Amino acid sequence: MKSIIFVCLGNICRSPIAQGIAQKYIKDNQLDIKVDSAGTGSWHIGESPCEHSISIAKENGIDISRQIARQVNLEDFQTYDLVVGLDERNMQDLEKLGCKDAIKLGSFGFDGQDVPDPFFFEGFEGFDKVYSMIEKCVIELIKQKS
Repeated sequence: MKSIIFVCLGNICRSPIAQGIAQKYIKDNQLDIKVDSAGTGSWHIGESPCEHSISIAKENGIDISRQIARQVNLEDFQTYDLVVGLDERNMQDLEKLGCKDAIKLGSFGFDGQDVPDPFFFEGFEGFDKVYSMIEKCVIELIKQKS
């Protein structure tokens, strides 16, 4: 595996966190893997990650503030060795877009569970919980696939 793209709905909270965690883990372990993230929807194209995602990443020593949201496209399915959806809806959307072999992030440490959208939790608490889940899954994914 030489490349991974993490895909959520809008590419402003969960997938930027996954990208940041993966990049830090890859750098710390001197691996050669390209990482990116995208969203299935177009609502946030060109935006930075949301404030809470930037904050929780920063609390964990990761700067995701320079990431820019984009929408996943057909070329990504050829460019990246692994296309990783963060929840079941993302997986369904990826399939509809023509991705034949996406994998679900929650399959790497959480028995296939969805990584929940942190906006469905109360306040900042959801981002803390989602960060921990993403971190465990991303590290396990890279360990298994690299």
